[in-house]
Parts: sequence; C-alpha cells; structure tokens
Amino acid sequence: MTGKGNGVNMENLKEKAKELVLKMTLEEKISQMLYNSAEIKRLGILAYNWWNEALHGVARSGTATVFPQAIALAATFDPLLIQKTAEIISTEARAKFNAYQKHGDFDMYKGLTFWSPNINIYRDPRWGRGHETYGEDPYLSSVCGAAFIRGLQCRDGQYLKAAACAKHFAAHSGPEDKRHSFNVDINLYDLWNTYLPAFEAAVKEGGVEGVMGAYNRLLGQPCCGSHFLLTQILRDKWGFDGYVVSDCMAIKDFYAEFGHAAAKDETESAAKAINAGCDLDCGDSFLLAAKAVKEGLINSNRIDEAVTRLLTTRMRLGILGGGSKYDSVPYQAVDSLESRAFNLEVSKRSIVMLKNNGALPLRAEKIKTIGVIGPNADNINALKGNYHGTASKYITVLDGVRDFAEKREIRVMFAQGAHIFKDSVEILTRADDRLSEALEVALRADAVIVCLGLDRDIEGEEAAQCVDNKGGDRLSINLPAKQNELIKAVRKAALGKPVIAVVISGGAISLIDVDKNSDVVLQAFYPGALGGQAVAQAIFGEFSPSGKLPVTFYASDGDLPDFEDYSMQNRTYRYFKGAPLYPFGFGLGYCKFSLRDFKAGREFCTVKVKNNGKMPAFETVQIYITSPGQKEIRNLCGLRPVFLKPLEETEIKINLWKNAFSRCDDNGDLYIVKGKHLLSAGFVQPDERSKFLYGANSHLTEFVSI
Repeated sequence: MTGKGNGVNMENLKEKAKELVLKMTLEEKISQMLYNSAEIKRLGILAYNWWNEALHGVARSGTATVFPQAIALAATFDPLLIQKTAEIISTEARAKFNAYQKHGDFDMYKGLTFWSPNINIYRDPRWGRGHETYGEDPYLSSVCGAAFIRGLQCRDGQYLKAAACAKHFAAHSGPEDKRHSFNVDINLYDLWNTYLPAFEAAVKEGGVEGVMGAYNRLLGQPCCGSHFLLTQILRDKWGFDGYVVSDCMAIKDFYAEFGHAAAKDETESAAKAINAGCDLDCGDSFLLAAKAVKEGLINSNRIDEAVTRLLTTRMRLGILGGGSKYDSVPYQAVDSLESRAFNLEVSKRSIVMLKNNGALPLRAEKIKTIGVIGPNADNINALKGNYHGTASKYITVLDGVRDFAEKREIRVMFAQGAHIFKDSVEILTRADDRLSEALEVALRADAVIVCLGLDRDIEGEEAAQCVDNKGGDRLSINLPAKQNELIKAVRKAALGKPVIAVVISGGAISLIDVDKNSDVVLQAFYPGALGGQAVAQAIFGEFSPSGKLPVTFYASDGDLPDFEDYSMQNRTYRYFKGAPLYPFGFGLGYCKFSLRDFKAGREFCTVKVKNNGKMPAFETVQIYITSPGQKEIRNLCGLRPVFLKPLEETEIKINLWKNAFSRCDDNGDLYIVKGKHLLSAGFVQPDERSKFLYGANSHLTEFVSI
C-alpha cells in the first residue's frame, strides 16, 4: 500500500531503516533500543523519548482535553464514538508535538508513541487498574480497543498521525503489589478465549504499531522475555510487524531479589528479553546489550532487527527520514471549543442509570432548593481517573448542578457529609464531623443528590498514595463504610423527598445499601473534565441516559473467587452463576424502546428498533449467543447503538464477531462449535436479573444451526 506522504510503501520504509542501521556502530544501535533514544548527529537522527501516554487524552504534558476514563468510554458501547475520541486525542498529540519540537523539547511525554490503550481483561473488580481497560468482556474489549487504535493512529497508507501501543501483553490484571514477581498459571482455554482476543484484534483489526509486555510471568516465563508470547503468538501466528516494548523497569524483574528469578543477572535478563522479541526497553537494562552480544548471549542480527523496527516506526510518524503532512497541525487544535463540546457528549453517553423509581428527571419548575451532598460532589480527582492530562476547566457535579439550577433560580445547598475514606474530614475532630451539616441540607432541600464512590486515592496502579488497599488494588468491593452510613442517614433525614445517588468510581462497587436508600442510582465511572455537567444534565432530563455496564456489579465480596486465581470459573457475566446486583450490559434510560422482526444469521443479524418515548434518545441493541456444550453461559457477540426520535422506528444490521460460533483450541486455532446456537437481541443481557430490572419485552431470540 502506498502512503500519500512521499509516495513510498512499507517495504521502502523498512529498507531505508535497514540502510541506516548498517551505518551504525553496535553502541549506537543499542542507544536506539532505550526509551530515551540518543541523538546520532552524523546520521541525522534526533534524540527521541518513546514514553508517552494517551489513555483518555494526551497525558502528563500540560493542557489537553481530558475525556472520560477508558472504562467510561466502554460504557458507551459505541466503538465509533471511541474512535472519534481517539482521533481528537491524536490531533491534540500532533499539535503539542509540533510545538515542543519547535522549542527543542524532546522530554518524556512529548513524543508521538503513546503507550495506550490498556486492553487487559478486567476479570476482578478489586484490581486497581481495571478502570484503564474496556471491561470484562473479550468482544467489547476487542472492538473498543481496535477502534481506539484506528482513531489514534489515523493511518494514511503506511503513515501514522500517532502510534498506539496495546498493553499489557498478556494476562495482566493484578495483584498490583505482586506484579514484579507474580506468575499467572492459567489454562490454555481461558488464555486463548478470554485474555488474548483483544490483543489479536489490536494487531489484525486495529493495525497497532506497538505492543507492551506485562510485568508478570505467564506460565513460568516473564512476559517481556516470553518467546511464546512475543514471537510464537505475536509475530508468527498473528503477523505483527511493529515494535515491542517492555513495561517500565520490567526487565530488572527477571533477576531482582524479589522478582521472577528467571536470570542470573541484568546482562542475562537483557539478553532473554531481546532474544524473545522485545525491541525497546522502558528502563536501562538494554545498556548491557552490547556486553551480551560480545559474550555471545545475543546474535547481532537480532539487534539489527529490533533497531530496524524502531526506526521504521519513527519513519511512519514522519519524525525520521522526512516530514509528515501532520507537521502543520497548529497548537490551537489543543483544547478547542469543538473538542470540549465533543467531550461533553462523550461524558453524557457514558453515564449508566442503574435505578430510577420515577424520581428522574427532576422537574426544575417544582424545585426551589436542591441539596448536593457527598465526598465526590466537588472532587476533581474523581473526574480524572489515572493517566490523565490537565484540563483547562473542570466541572464537578456540584459545579454542574449549580450552573443548571441557579440559572433557574433554584438554590443549591452543599455539604461534603463525609470524607471519601477517613472517619472525619478535619483533623482533631470527632468522627462524622460533617454528617450533621449533611442532614440539615437533606432536611431543607426539595431533592437531594448524594455523590459517592472512589477516586485514585482508593484504586489505582501500584502506588504509595492509594489507601485502604493493597498496592493499588482494593481489599473489598464494599463502599467505604462512612459513605454507606452517610446515605442511610441522608435517606432518613430527607423525609421521603427524592434521593439521587451518583456513584463515581472506576471499578464496580457493592451498592446494596445505596440501592436500598435511594430513588435513583447513576453510575458515572470517572467521567472526564466535564463530567459534572453531564451528570447534572442527566438529572434534569436534558438527555436520556444510555450507558451500559462494561463490568458486572456484584452484590458482595462473597461472589468473588480468590483474587490471584486467573481461571475464569465463576468470573464475569460469562461464567458467574450467582445473581449480580447489576449485570454486565445493563442500563436504563428515560425512553422505552422495543424490538420486532429479529432475524439471526451466521454473519449478521437484523432487527427493527422503535423509540416509544417522548424524547430523542440513544439505545444499544446487544446480541448474545449461547452455544451448545460450552463453558460460557453466554457471550456478547454483536452490538449497535441507535439514536431515534420519539416514535421513530428503523431496521438495523448488526455484524457478529468472527468468534461468535467458534472457540480457540489449545494452539489458538479457531474451530466451529457445531449444533444449535441460541441468539438473543435485546437492550440488556437475556438473564433473569436483567429482565427483572429492565422490564418486560426486552429480548427476542432465534436459533441458528451450524
């Protein structure tokens, strides 16, 4: 394929890269295999720092549009929306890169190689980094991840606007505090049918330019030094042609005292990683690669191969060997009014309404005073999630409600009510020091919004700032105790007036007490810089919520297997045999939709969808399949968001996942499952709990025989 940039194809770029490599000394080659690649003046190679992040916006380098966190993007159930989000991120990335280059700034977080997206499976809600992912389902993770990659890379022939990197390869989802030594001992069925599909889609459907290895071991081998993962699967089986990078300092874990004990020293560790197929070190272990070559631990041809791949990526970006058509993207593209407006739309689409007994939407003309209570009501950290940029403006829920209400002469009263995890807000006070204020607000208000949940102080990457947890992972899925006490007390003080719970968190929480003590439950995940505005507009009926849960909300810790067990048995909606509080795929709106004329086939399904409500609204048709004699209860295998005006009806076509009627064997080869497959079209899962919560007439089914 020929690119528009300067009329050369991929093989030409590789040849140019090879020519450069032939001119390098061994030490110069090694200098290009480090994330902070050195300048080689005589060859016209500038210094370049590979380390950058763009999980939900350009991160860690100043002002950028801060979109909802990845788990919130997944809640939209809309890959095209995610792709457009990534396109905006890519434009801002180019604008910032162009500006930095002009000022000679080659620092970390200033390049075009982004170590995003995170497409690990969110197998357990206690995992601190789960909110970086697209949820618990292989199909949803696959289509969301591939869409993000396509949007970020904006591939034009063989040229890229930015380079995505799928991480962490593979089977990495906690425990965070043991990730530098943990071995994932997993059966091959779960590996191929749950943990690897999103990575295969990233390569084959997304065309991802980079793949990052995980910290952990898989089946006894460190992932960043696993020939099985990096060569047999990634290169030989899937045909990946980009670069592989280690997770940061992961190669040191090969030999470290508390690491994997897979190498005797750092030199052997570097050799193992390079020989397995790792091209770039996010660390400094590869400084010893020249020594390893001289000792015969690495063939110099493997060094040439790695450096050729890395230079080819830089050429595809136009930052080596010629310019790019994107060199003219101006800095004004960063944080534009258009990007902010789109960000608000994404936030609105990501909100999931889990309960509504009729209290919403609030009618502004009937309210004189509204109470806003809770530790997440005015918490900017609860908007951001992790791996975030810096927004020029943040709108918390309190801000959003105030902006909406005060324009309509509604008084807003605020009380924090409780600390997000401590017994008191102020030091030297007694416990519950803000509770009485919250009770007075609840007593005086005509309706009460209680903002609960988590933030990065409670769930996150292996990090010292996380509290009441284990290295970033939560010890329990329960809401912090003081928050449960708060909503119970507020419910009692409100004296029958509407209580609206807004839950802001990355992971699923046991919301039993919240459900019992509220009329409405809205799950906002980490909704981005403008998330509070989106929540306020949802509460006052400016739009109909349409988000769907990308993870299962379990009732209690007792529903969860051992956190360190990577078997999928009794995990996620595909295998869980209990009754969840809120199931995967669930979400309500203000409009009732209906289906008719469902026709199921092997490659696609068709169905007619009607909006029976009184306002325009989005709804998502989900296709689930139950296959004969299989381990899974059911699998999501197709989805299609649809936007309809009141009483409008349309027929839609939904393409099915290529794996819908298949499974992978122990070698990762697909085989067809013979027999009678049950396909269901609906707005939620076809399980009893979803049917009860959503209401009648939510599904149509058909059999397909193979």
